[in-house]
Amino acid sequence: RALALPALPWALALLALRGAAGVPPSFVLLLADDLGFGDLGSYGHPSSATPHLDRMASRGLRFTSFYSSSSVCSPSRAALLTGRFQMRSGVYPGVFNPDSRGGLPLSEVTIAEVLKAKGYATAMVGKWHLGLGVNGSFLPIHQGFDHFLGVPYSHDQGPCQNLTCFPPDIKCFGTCDQGLVTVPLLWNQSIVQQPVSFPDLVPLYNKFSRDFIADCAQRGRPFLLYYASHHTHYPQFASQEYAGQSLRGPFGDALLEFDGSVGQLLQALEENGLANTTLVFFTSDNGPSTMRMARGGSSGLLKCGKGTTYEGGMREPAVAYWPGRITPGVTHEMASTLDILPTLATLAGAALPKVALDGYDLSPVLFGSGKSPRQMMFFYPPSPDPLHGPFAVRLGKYKAHYFTQGSFHSDTTPDQACHGLTPLTPHLPPLLFDLESDPAENYDLLQSGAGPEVLQVLKEIKLQKVLFEQRMEFGESQIRKGRDPTLQPCCVPNCTPKPSCCRCS
Repeated sequence: RALALPALPWALALLALRGAAGVPPSFVLLLADDLGFGDLGSYGHPSSATPHLDRMASRGLRFTSFYSSSSVCSPSRAALLTGRFQMRSGVYPGVFNPDSRGGLPLSEVTIAEVLKAKGYATAMVGKWHLGLGVNGSFLPIHQGFDHFLGVPYSHDQGPCQNLTCFPPDIKCFGTCDQGLVTVPLLWNQSIVQQPVSFPDLVPLYNKFSRDFIADCAQRGRPFLLYYASHHTHYPQFASQEYAGQSLRGPFGDALLEFDGSVGQLLQALEENGLANTTLVFFTSDNGPSTMRMARGGSSGLLKCGKGTTYEGGMREPAVAYWPGRITPGVTHEMASTLDILPTLATLAGAALPKVALDGYDLSPVLFGSGKSPRQMMFFYPPSPDPLHGPFAVRLGKYKAHYFTQGSFHSDTTPDQACHGLTPLTPHLPPLLFDLESDPAENYDLLQSGAGPEVLQVLKEIKLQKVLFEQRMEFGESQIRKGRDPTLQPCCVPNCTPKPSCCRCS
């Protein structure tokens, strides 16, 4: 039975939610990898098969202005889990390697730690990419997760040319990163398989996730399940059930397998009687890697993709799904991965970490038809620094670009501005776009004789940018701590010759 809550002010709705049977809600956080704004059926892709995600979108709240904090993997994940821009935790420049010395500092408070303090069971499945460290010191089980089944970094960060990506024996496309150990599968801190068997991986994740949900239901414990899929990052892979099943080739098959996982998780919630007490939130870590051409994703009508501060790099698909609690619909309100920690903490009645947070509680958007508390977004490049500050700033419907730069991740499209060889270009005055009438960032308002309203907006953006930069503290860079080949995970620690001898199943 759907509760007619949205008629109430959202604050009352919140009290009603928390009071429902006195059980705090559970949370499933679904994160896709390198999935673009235009990749799902519900976001307009003509040939993607994503029936479960599309059903979630039609029965949940679909966001059209939802942003990641970064256009590459590690920093966007750091911000998602901490509610803080990646610069604060030192997760810059770029991403972690298998032999990186650094990681997400243990002093950072993750959403898992926030909820664990309230008695939640916590588990993570899939791609971590926030550091490994000496003896696995940066792994999820040291950041608030009771269980971790997954890969410590990106699944292309190890040679893949001899591995099977699609059954029966279609080898992975390309070579991935050479001179490293093959990608391991970890259970908590132990290597259970190296190299990981791609066609068997997602069925394993799904079984673990279903068992975790059932176990929490049986014990009456609220939970957080963070399901960070490898799909649709390069190299694409899929299990027997999905190989060759989509119209979109390898990318479509990988996406279909991710969608299948979403279906299994929703089914597990139903079967365990948890559908009406669980918020499921789906989004992606950053824009599409168009350098992979037809094997990469699509940002739809948005400009560029991964690695850039254009809309295609950081505006993501996102859906909040909670039957009977969240009224189905579409919202154009602004929101971000940074807002997930404050929102879930509020819903769980948990205390917020006593540090500077960059996120807001999205309850007014989820449970009312309220305005989003987020009216601004700051766009930092993969290699941010205090000197340049944010490359772009969005205030309301306006976005100003102070710097633009291409990225190799966004190569091969017809738009030169996206490409890796397109240099860092300062803009004074900034490029200014109205994202409501021009989401593709084609028409600079300052080129067409700006009126007083536009000039006033520019003044306000400039002021807010200065204020924000004054508050932004850059933590010590974790990635600049460098690399140490002996930190690479190896299931036969003392074997020779490394890295090729690190193999076990």
